[in-house]
Amino acid sequence: MQLVKDKVVLVTGASRGIGRAIALQFAQSGAHVAFTYLSSVEKGESLVKELESFGIKAKGYRSDASMFDAAEELADAVVNDFGQIDILINNAGITRDGLLMRMSEEQWDEVIRVNLKSVFNLTKAVSKPMMKARSGSIINMTSVVGVKGNAGQANYAASKAGIIGFTKSVALELGSRNIRCNAIAPGFIETEMTEELNEAAIEEWKKAIPLKRGGDAKEVADVCLFLGSDLSTYVTGQTIHVNGGLYT
Repeated sequence: MQLVKDKVVLVTGASRGIGRAIALQFAQSGAHVAFTYLSSVEKGESLVKELESFGIKAKGYRSDASMFDAAEELADAVVNDFGQIDILINNAGITRDGLLMRMSEEQWDEVIRVNLKSVFNLTKAVSKPMMKARSGSIINMTSVVGVKGNAGQANYAASKAGIIGFTKSVALELGSRNIRCNAIAPGFIETEMTEELNEAAIEEWKKAIPLKRGGDAKEVADVCLFLGSDLSTYVTGQTIHVNGGLYT
């Protein structure tokens, strides 16, 4: 069933992991997909071809959403190329882990800028065409860590907790224009990033999860699809946990 047929979705950080799974899920469900990437042009071009195989329009943009002017330019470019933006998924994010006493100012600032400021930048940029259309769904990727904290991730936890507060405020501000804003808080999702962890650490994580396994990126994408579709027209200002019961 094509739940978002002919809608236009913009996904940040879609060249791998959860972002890639989201882009593919929306393409399979009939949406035209605009996405951003920063590192590999080759990966970006490959994803465009894969998305287009579902019979939709797709385009990748090499853009840094943490830069205010770049976010404005990106939103304008997507509207020019696709005619509209119906759904924004703020997915791009980084980690720079370390204990607080050893964390540098640079590690703090970089995570806050990439994870939190980018959400402000792009939400502000797309709110203009969405307000004009009097319709839209904004989905912000937070984390279980933003709710319960995690030793060695004070910067990441602060950025993700900030996203939750930002999401609630935007939902209150834009609701009268029929623009919804929700957050998704993934738990331990198995992606390229988690492959870098040692096996013992992964097993310790799994022991703490009631479902006794890591999540799949598609399971996060499924919730994105729900929030981006008309199945969730009365859902706004919420944080939906996708964590196998890790935080319950």
